[in-house]
Amino acid sequence: MIFGIDIASMVLGGLAAGMVLFIVSVGLSVTMGLMGFVNLAHGAFAMLGGYVIVLAMRNWGVGFAPALAIGFVVTAAVSAVFERLLYARLYRAPELDQVLFTIGLVFVIIASVTVLIGPENQPLMLPDALRGQLNLGFIEYRTYSIFLIVVGIVIVIGLWLGFERTRMGAQIRAAVDNRQMAESLGINIDRLFTITFAFGSGMAALGGGLGAEFLGLDPQYPLKYLVYFLIVVAVGGPGRIIGAFYAAVLIGVLDFVLKKYVPQGGTLFIYALTILLLLWRPQGLFGKSA
Repeated sequence: MIFGIDIASMVLGGLAAGMVLFIVSVGLSVTMGLMGFVNLAHGAFAMLGGYVIVLAMRNWGVGFAPALAIGFVVTAAVSAVFERLLYARLYRAPELDQVLFTIGLVFVIIASVTVLIGPENQPLMLPDALRGQLNLGFIEYRTYSIFLIVVGIVIVIGLWLGFERTRMGAQIRAAVDNRQMAESLGINIDRLFTITFAFGSGMAALGGGLGAEFLGLDPQYPLKYLVYFLIVVAVGGPGRIIGAFYAAVLIGVLDFVLKKYVPQGGTLFIYALTILLLLWRPQGLFGKSA
């Protein structure tokens, strides 16, 4: 009985972490699949959104849900400006130039946040309704973790419906599968990417805010979790919404379990598995073969 409760606790904790990984990484997956742009600064937008959400609640007395909306909108708007002024200049540049630009942008944002706000971790103040334990019948577990799981499921269903049942979703899928063919059909790829980039950054902002309670939120956030975001994209396959979801859940649960039983080497095990997987299937578990 105790063993079963322990297993359930680890699975629920891993699912909650996986949902945060998915919310942050899904925008990176789509933009990399759409444009093939190596955006290592995606985590910086998650951090910026997290700061907006946390500071809006703490300094301005904004409620939790409105703060999430503000973080999404502000980050999406800022990222759209960055995309038009900076990113668009490097779409056809070599991958090394894209990597150097985006990692440089990460360090600029880290330094700016450190100077303006400080190097301290910024705690997320949860509303009373999301604190404490929730009785699930077979186990009592943290209310906020259950909330994250529910939010993640709602988001993946909403994104799937949006990508599979709307005109915009059809355009994005067409551009991911064959950009040249999509352009020949009259799809404005530049406008499409700006919208997708802004939306993906807004999603990252939500993930940064929602995950601040247990992942933490400090200026080093983009560097600490960058590899995890990239692993989700690589395993799920660039441009694959459902692939990113399954990959994030798999990595979240695996990371949670390994940190409990192999605290010194759990992360190394995940990296090794990712390398072996990509040697076997370079397109990821859920990506399409070339």
